[in-house]
Amino acid sequence: MKGAGTSKVLARARRGAAWAALAVLTSACTVGPDFARPEPPSATAYTKAGGAELSSEDARNYGQHVAPGKPVAPEWWKEFGSSDLDAVVDQAVAANRSLAATRETLAEAREAVTAAEGVLYPQVDFSASAGGQKYGEASLGTTQPSPAFGFVSLGPAVSYALDVFGANKRRIEGEAALADYQAYELEAAVLTLSGDVVRQAIALASIRAQIQSVEHILRDDEKNLGLVRSARAAGAVSDVDVVTAESQLANDYTLLPPLRQQLDIARHALAILAGKAPVEWTPPEFDLDLLTLPRELPLRLPSALVHERPDIMAAEAQLHAASATIGVATANLYPQLTLTASLTQQGLDVGHLFTAAGTAWSAIGGLTAPLFHGGELEAERRAAIDGYKSSLARYEEVVLEAFGQVADALRALTHDAEQVAAQKHAVRAAEASLVLARLSYSAGSAGILLVLDAERLYTQARLGLVRAEAQQYADTAQLFLALGGAVLSANGAPAN
Repeated sequence: MKGAGTSKVLARARRGAAWAALAVLTSACTVGPDFARPEPPSATAYTKAGGAELSSEDARNYGQHVAPGKPVAPEWWKEFGSSDLDAVVDQAVAANRSLAATRETLAEAREAVTAAEGVLYPQVDFSASAGGQKYGEASLGTTQPSPAFGFVSLGPAVSYALDVFGANKRRIEGEAALADYQAYELEAAVLTLSGDVVRQAIALASIRAQIQSVEHILRDDEKNLGLVRSARAAGAVSDVDVVTAESQLANDYTLLPPLRQQLDIARHALAILAGKAPVEWTPPEFDLDLLTLPRELPLRLPSALVHERPDIMAAEAQLHAASATIGVATANLYPQLTLTASLTQQGLDVGHLFTAAGTAWSAIGGLTAPLFHGGELEAERRAAIDGYKSSLARYEEVVLEAFGQVADALRALTHDAEQVAAQKHAVRAAEASLVLARLSYSAGSAGILLVLDAERLYTQARLGLVRAEAQQYADTAQLFLALGGAVLSANGAPAN
């Protein structure tokens, strides 16, 4: 009967605590600012040309044109039409070690959100203790010796912090924003990695094309040398012409070793990006002629770009976290209310446990209100506001840098198209000049120096065309990157 009475008292206490908690929660509020996304920029173009770079009319002349409003394809590198490139990007995304570290950082941030959300629920713990004790006679106010005694105690304890002013909610909001930041950082890392792979593949293709051009030039040098030697055998020229032709051949051979070194460096860099040691893996032999130059280029408005580039979204997530920090600091200025309850079994020995006489319980509501902290709490709130302003300035700087990168890429593509057209014309002119110089030399109406000068111009024109075409590919990739290219699918980046 005694145990039943105790249970009724405990039940009434629990019901009272529950009603009190409900009353407080229904009147609770979340202090601090609610986060609002920064207003999109008012700019409607990236350059003073007003977005008219490479208009549809330029497609006939340069093969590329900008399509305003067209979004960037998620797997933008497939626009280059190379299955080898697609395979290397996929391998890099799967095996790159830096990207793997970023994935784990995201997983860590998401677990931090889960951990922070635990405060929304009652905290239940189980405790047990056993010991012995003896009081001193002086503390009991007697001269009689007090006996030593043992005790045992065990049972659950429940505590719950009523989030009256939303401090916990703001902490969770901040942790969630930081998890979003890490997700966008992962997306940015995928974008950077895919861009690095594409750039290295284009570099490989460019270097191989330059090597092929130099080898073609060397074959021409050997033909020239054969022509001069034949003329010398016929007595038409002197030994000076032979030595000059041999010198030209030797000098052109010096172009190969640096190019081959660059080729090895690019191969090794691509292997590292793919998560392999250079000795373990060799990239495909990329060829500029087998890459497709994207004809229709995407271009989103600046107001859309700020919601698509992962680095901008990451900066926005940091701004959100800074806003939540203001809420936490504001809530700390208000009282904190905590409910605790425990139900234990206590006794002088184990034999007295789990009996009505050994049952003990408590239900406590605690209120802590800040009165004087030497200005600490107010300073923390001001510091949180300053931190938000700092994050806002960094966000605005990231946006400006993004606009600058898009503007640079657009102008670069315009100049690339002009450069490629000019280099093609230079190759045709230099080739015609070289043919005429050789004919004149064979007819005896021109010296070998004229032939070598023509050949030198032709060499420069061929190499210049290869480099200009490679730059056009690279700047096309840069535009995709500047517009926020890749989007994660398997790793769960937050939706824009």
